[in-house]
Amino acid sequence: MGALGSKLRTLEGGGLMFRCPGCGETHAVRVGEGSGPRWGWNGSGDAPTFTPSILVTWSEPSDVPEEFDDTSKDIKRICHSFVTDGRIQFLSDCTHALSGQTVDLPNWTEGT
Repeated sequence: MGALGSKLRTLEGGGLMFRCPGCGETHAVRVGEGSGPRWGWNGSGDAPTFTPSILVTWSEPSDVPEEFDDTSKDIKRICHSFVTDGRIQFLSDCTHALSGQTVDLPNWTEGT
């Protein structure tokens, strides 16, 4: 993983990764030529724009006791955003506290 400006890190196979202030995780997209989904990118590591939107979904275990082992009770999480000129616009279907807000992408600091 290498630095690409203040906001991005590079991944093998044309991947770019940024820190998400909404869900507190990193999100990765693939740009350029290659198989699988690819995003458009403006080439900036300091004020990146990706198109189209970025949708990340995952599930977290609920508080249902383990003996029931019922994954249908898992809590569904969504982080859905547009990244434009180094800012991230969280869409209203996000399940985190920044839903509906637009904020700056955080700088990537060493060690994080």
